[in-house]
Amino acid sequence: MGGDFGPHCIVPACLECLSEMPSLHLVLVGQVSVLKPLLEPAKQKVDFARISVIEASEAIRMDERPTQALRGKPRSSMHIALEMVRAGQAQACVSAGNTGALMAVARHVLKTVPGIDRPAIAASIPTEQGFCLLLDLGANVDCSAEHLYQFALMGSVAAQVSGIANPRVALLNVGTETIKGSQQVKRAAQLLSQGQRLNYQGFIEGDGLFRGEADVVVCDGFAGNVVLKSSEGLAQMISHKVEHLFKRSLWSRFVGLLSLPLLIELKAELMPSRYNGASFLGLQGVVVKSHGSAGPEGIKAAIRQAVRDVQQDVPGQLRMRLEPLLSQSAF
Repeated sequence: MGGDFGPHCIVPACLECLSEMPSLHLVLVGQVSVLKPLLEPAKQKVDFARISVIEASEAIRMDERPTQALRGKPRSSMHIALEMVRAGQAQACVSAGNTGALMAVARHVLKTVPGIDRPAIAASIPTEQGFCLLLDLGANVDCSAEHLYQFALMGSVAAQVSGIANPRVALLNVGTETIKGSQQVKRAAQLLSQGQRLNYQGFIEGDGLFRGEADVVVCDGFAGNVVLKSSEGLAQMISHKVEHLFKRSLWSRFVGLLSLPLLIELKAELMPSRYNGASFLGLQGVVVKSHGSAGPEGIKAAIRQAVRDVQQDVPGQLRMRLEPLLSQSAF
């Protein structure tokens, strides 16, 4: 029931995902009176044995305080969906709703992996070399050095699970020199330098992130969210600028027509909707956050991310692989 466009965007995206993934089963949690009419047009096209609707009498507003959502709306669609994950009735929860509320309710319902104080939001960012896992993206605006250290451990494990044997881990900072940065970042660097099982590379700046100089980049939620939103805005601006340039004259239109296959490929690689879907690392269950502004393609990408997290058993892998790393912790 959340996001800027609500069920009118989410339901069609879910139906397309069912068509694309034959093994997928979806549970839509929300107001049945709103959801059922949106499903009607697809009755002849979709196997309705693979989709069900659960009634939720309450919905959390996008501007609602997390504490209010946690304590005041136990029958919200978000709360019920997360309870289903806890009870094993679903393997993952995907939401485009209020990020703070989702984090608060998920942490309350699912709890964190042993040894982890706070979950972190992580997502893959496109770089010159491929991808980089960036965390935290907004769940924790104020972070201690210990929290940044835990985020680095979780990011390294998540990168290993996705297929990177020895991921390079770096701390996002205002410079690469050891004398730069806040006291918390400097302290986190000391902790990471002492970790013998972590491929810690030191500090990295924003341009180094996009050059692909690290596989995992760690920062507090404030910086991470700014980086994410700025990169998405830049990608959209470049796309619009290029489109405008090729429409400026007959000659530019001709050149644009010749370049069209390459432009389509570039746009597909850079479009934010392709990378929508950020995982909440550190919870004892799979939770994926979609952008509130995501359209159907973005919602589909978030569902695919949840499927990957389930197939890779990210919470279980974190729990198993973090234990030896945390046992050698310096704090």
